[in-house]
Amino acid sequence: MKHPIDPKIDCVFKALLGTEKNINLLIHFLNAILGKELKQAIVSVELLNPYNDKEFISDKLSIVDVKARNSAGQVFQIEIQLSSYPSLPSRIAYNWADIYSQQLEQGKNYHSLRATYSIWLLAENLIKEDSQYLHTFKLRDELGCVLNEHGGIWLLELNKFHSDVIEFDEQRWLQFFKEGEQLDDDSLPQWMETNEMRQVMSTLKTFSEKDREYDKYRARRDYLCQQRSIEFHLQEAIEQAQQAQQATQQAIEEKQQVNQQNEALLAEIKQLKALLNK
Repeated sequence: MKHPIDPKIDCVFKALLGTEKNINLLIHFLNAILGKELKQAIVSVELLNPYNDKEFISDKLSIVDVKARNSAGQVFQIEIQLSSYPSLPSRIAYNWADIYSQQLEQGKNYHSLRATYSIWLLAENLIKEDSQYLHTFKLRDELGCVLNEHGGIWLLELNKFHSDVIEFDEQRWLQFFKEGEQLDDDSLPQWMETNEMRQVMSTLKTFSEKDREYDKYRARRDYLCQQRSIEFHLQEAIEQAQQAQQATQQAIEEKQQVNQQNEALLAEIKQLKALLNK
């Protein structure tokens, strides 16, 4: 390819999975990630927010996730997230709840609600406690009893994904999003030699070789890089402010302890003076 293209950049990501011409790729991706969860394989979906290349040129706050619905009414959301920050879990949970609740239009009953699946591909690690690349969150109690079978949240941390042998479609997609920028369409590895992966590379090639598409990609990449830099410095400033606040609080507490010790010492001196004056 003329230029290396990172499939994690949102305009590329949405061109891959959020366009009518690549609807088969979206279906393939959903079956690859959710195959063990779904009772039946997905055969068709309707895009709820199809990709529009103009939105990435004119709107810095454009909707960059992919939403779709199948014939059974199940709703799917897919989002790529380049940076991790403390409030991201709250955002993820809120987005799932918001999409789930939007189904209940006026006049509908709760039994009309259908499963909502939210899939997040994370470029940076979010869960520090373990090395598992996949975490599935559902409404369940401490014993594992599920409240209902209405989907959930799938978190896939790309940095944690490692496999010496790529055999399954889930592995292909994760490896592609992790290393796609380094792939050369003239010498693809064996695991990329499928119809879907060749179609994926064709989409990347469009961004790589067409000047207008590449300019759009580069502008979006630079903008996201700038945003991540701003987020990093903002988080750094917040942490410094919190540390300063903790230091101030500690100083106040230490001063209070000194004052209490001084008061206790003065009380002892008064008692001694009283004894001497008797």
